[in-house]
Amino acid sequence: MLTIAVDAMGGDHAPKSEVEGAIRAARAYNVRVILVGKEDVLRRELAQHDGHRSLPIEVHHASERITMEESAAKAVRTKRDSSIRVASRLVREGVAQGLVSAGNTGAVMATSKMVQGMIPGVDRPALASAFPTLKGKPAVMVDVGANVDCSPRMLAQFAVMGEIYSRVIFRTESPAVGLLSIGEEESKGNELTRAATPLLKSLPIRFVGNVEGRDVYTGAVDVIVCDGFIGNVALKVSEGLVDVIKHMLQESLEATITRKVGYILSRAGFADFRKRVDYSEYGGAPLLGVRGVCIICHGRSNANAIKNAIRVASEYAGGEIDCRIQEELAQWSGTSVAAARAD
Repeated sequence: MLTIAVDAMGGDHAPKSEVEGAIRAARAYNVRVILVGKEDVLRRELAQHDGHRSLPIEVHHASERITMEESAAKAVRTKRDSSIRVASRLVREGVAQGLVSAGNTGAVMATSKMVQGMIPGVDRPALASAFPTLKGKPAVMVDVGANVDCSPRMLAQFAVMGEIYSRVIFRTESPAVGLLSIGEEESKGNELTRAATPLLKSLPIRFVGNVEGRDVYTGAVDVIVCDGFIGNVALKVSEGLVDVIKHMLQESLEATITRKVGYILSRAGFADFRKRVDYSEYGGAPLLGVRGVCIICHGRSNANAIKNAIRVASEYAGGEIDCRIQEELAQWSGTSVAAARAD
């Protein structure tokens, strides 16, 4: 049974969402959960749920909490007993195989990088996010906010990490990898995308060339590579668009449905649509490139999002994705042609 440490004090709705999500995950999956935070607060919240004592859930005390408003760098330096840091330490020491947090994203990334350490061969960790597609299987975008400035070599590393993640988590056979740009032709794009193209071609992956923004949701590719600035803009625009579409659909259904049968059928279809685009169904975004497992969730994550983040963390750990990343990056770096191009 794998063990996942949950930063139970980080999210906007902490610890309610974290505790309820942990209980749902412990019931649904073969996983042990360690809730990290102020012990008295967590035990009071656990007491609100019947049957929690029979579940593989433990509480590990951490006296401090890093808020969303705090400077990530300062908080990481000064709050050595924060729930984020204690949970990350449990992963480093092998007590837990993964970390889940809906807390301050900058603090989670900095703490994981410092405490858990980096995978050899990775210059910078990257956030991967799943985007729903018309083909039904999510596309993975890397990076969606960890690195606003990137080098061509970093994009090549993102491609390897994203391709492995798609294979293991979404069980995609030979994922198609595309580079996000403003046109399909190699000559289009900026200096970064043009310089990254020969590196991506040298990788032992199925690189299909440039893809445009309109291709993100079609399912044309399984992995989309970009720098964190572009990726984060795409992510935030997508989240806002989904919220607007859901609201507009709801209004249209309520305004046009006149018969009860039609109303029921339309409500069922709307519920299916909401589930397909609901971020909580995908859990959180894995921080690829750190040792062990780190899943970063939305600050507003509900219990369902925490539950699914724990599932993703256990699947990530069970698939030994960090080991695969290290092995495949080593193979690429060992190729003289690729190494020369990267330099």
